[in-house]
Amino acid sequence: MSRRILLGVLIVGALSIVAIAVTIGSRPEPVPQFTTEHYAIRIVTVVTRLTHPWSLAFLPDGDMLVTERDGALRRIHNGALQRRSIAGTPRVHSTGQEGLLDVALHPRFAQNHLLYLTYSKEGPGGTTIALARGKLEGDVLQDVQDIFVADNWSRQDGNIGSRIAFRSDGTLLMTTGERHEQRPAQDPSNHSGKILRLRDDGSVPPDNPFAAMPAYRQEIFTLGHRNPQGLAIHPTTGVVYETEHGPLGGDELNVIVGGKNYGFPTVTYGRNYDGSSISNETSRPGMEEPLKYWVPSIAPSGLAIYTGDRFPKWRDNLFVGAMARRDVGTQLYRIDISTTPPHIESMLKSPPRRIRDVREGPDGLLYLLTDEGDDRLLRIEPR
Repeated sequence: MSRRILLGVLIVGALSIVAIAVTIGSRPEPVPQFTTEHYAIRIVTVVTRLTHPWSLAFLPDGDMLVTERDGALRRIHNGALQRRSIAGTPRVHSTGQEGLLDVALHPRFAQNHLLYLTYSKEGPGGTTIALARGKLEGDVLQDVQDIFVADNWSRQDGNIGSRIAFRSDGTLLMTTGERHEQRPAQDPSNHSGKILRLRDDGSVPPDNPFAAMPAYRQEIFTLGHRNPQGLAIHPTTGVVYETEHGPLGGDELNVIVGGKNYGFPTVTYGRNYDGSSISNETSRPGMEEPLKYWVPSIAPSGLAIYTGDRFPKWRDNLFVGAMARRDVGTQLYRIDISTTPPHIESMLKSPPRRIRDVREGPDGLLYLLTDEGDDRLLRIEPR
């Protein structure tokens, strides 16, 4: 064989090996499929390589925004995660459970481009939860400022809450945790363990339930919460639902009504992490009972009310993400609140993934953020 022919054979062989390797390397992941009580579904991976994502928002142009706890606000465009994060986000204190957390669009975002972020803010008293607002122009967040800084200062890591949701009247609700300190959740003179109600500029609505009571912080909407990390408002009825982490057991799903006390730590179904008692009471007159509680804990984070058309039998059902590393956690729960007691279906148990956030997209499909290392955005589709 001539040298020229031999060289050609070697080149062709090398190119074939490269082609085979590329084909193998680019082979798509298998799409997990499940059979639920009502539908056969599949779980599509939208993007990978997220880093501890916390929240998701859908932009009017079809793009999506994802917060990452280390402080990055990421854009997903045409199904691809953009390399550069959005510039202009506030400086966050990122450690453990703290960092850049929730993201929400102003109800008139298409006109004013206003974007809201919650984050852990560092100061002389430790850290607290802050609400920042800025104007999203392209890939830059402009004119960013804190419009509310909670009196929730602590040197304890975590239990910071930090979900936000807009009501139909233009006000927003914001959750705060009790920072592992328990008693402040019942103290009306601070913002710990509360759900707050604010105007879109961070000021106090004059019709807040405790606005005229000097002993209460005027922003307080409800009190007696531990670590609320799920918050959703039904777009038609206006009913507010909330999920919160209990300690060792005692996670809750609540219907939120302004002016009410949800009990923690005076009443709880949970115990301290060392097994000792927090309270010997699970109910008390004047304190609200949960719609559902979990013992052992599921570690609920993320809450969505399904109102779309792609899964009609799921309409008005709640979807709760779970993060506990045991049989009851690392899955998605569907909760039918039209029954008494609510009917609960456990979904997506295998492979186990800690689900940090649950959202309904404008396409009527459900989107999930996972938070466990190999972090990704998933979409539930009918099969």
